[in-house]
Amino acid sequence: MLLYGDLVPWYRLFTPPGEYADEAASYRAAFEGAVTPPPQTLLELGAGAGHNAFHLKQRFRCTLTDLSDAMLSLSRELNPECEHQQGDMRTLRLGRQFDVVLVHDAVVYMLSEDDLAATMVTAFAHTRPGGAALFAPDDVTETFHEGTDFMTGQEGDRALRAIEWTWDPDPGDNRYTVEYAFLLRDGKRVTSVHDTHIEGLFSRAQWLNLLTDVGFEARAVRFDHSDLEPGSYELFIGRRLN
Repeated sequence: MLLYGDLVPWYRLFTPPGEYADEAASYRAAFEGAVTPPPQTLLELGAGAGHNAFHLKQRFRCTLTDLSDAMLSLSRELNPECEHQQGDMRTLRLGRQFDVVLVHDAVVYMLSEDDLAATMVTAFAHTRPGGAALFAPDDVTETFHEGTDFMTGQEGDRALRAIEWTWDPDPGDNRYTVEYAFLLRDGKRVTSVHDTHIEGLFSRAQWLNLLTDVGFEARAVRFDHSDLEPGSYELFIGRRLN
């Protein structure tokens, strides 16, 4: 996926850290409502460029992990006070537990129930008794619909225009497709890039059943913030009781 490789130098133009403030505040509120005593430590699986952590580190001591070292390099620049570890969310083991675990939208790259369950096992292993893990997929089967978004960004002589087209070639499987078309201007030169992402799509029941099988007390919650259509987005919260 070029977005997390060759296009990393353009990533902050594609999705600036400031746009995550409302979203991160909602995650913070969800954690504070699910965990007692108040949580202090946070592990993020699939932290990417660290844009959620940029806001969450004001409240939590954050440990950030990602499969892509190039993305972690961006996060290290943005969040030098946070611990960073490279690793796969399906197999990572740090040997310690945290008050809360955040698995943001990188979880959509789990394409099978086995991969999704492995990520949940990782989250459970790193969640202290009484703590909670929060999973934030972009879509569940019940709410998925085709859509198109347009993104712009500019910094000095560099500018980006992008179209994100989400669609489902085969509604009978657990996957959908996101097509990205980028126009990148560097000075007076403009190049175009097409990037295709295959992402996992699971039903609400699949999410809840897998979380329960792993050992969490699981629930789905509606999630709203200023960038979302009200009622269009769900989070899954798993509490570890013991």
